[in-house]
Amino acid sequence: MKRTGSEPVTARSPLRMRLWFSVWGLIWAAFGTAVFALTGRTGWAVACGVLCLVVVTDLAMVLRHLRQGPHYQPGRDIPPYEPPRTPPAGTP
Repeated sequence: MKRTGSEPVTARSPLRMRLWFSVWGLIWAAFGTAVFALTGRTGWAVACGVLCLVVVTDLAMVLRHLRQGPHYQPGRDIPPYEPPRTPPAGTP
């Protein structure tokens, strides 16, 4: 059986783009933290520091996913999943 076209055949992962956005965000968040700390704006420095931690966490996850490599994707001869014939219980 051939695939029906209900899934993208040439889908690509945006992980490399997300990696570079994370690096860009890390640079600006670290810069903002340093500048606001030096100018005495503690609240903004803390906010940029928290953003820096979020960006580092995202960067770690992206790098982990990139190192894992491609995952199994079914071939063209595997048909897509059929939708359920009956609605789930509790659905009107």
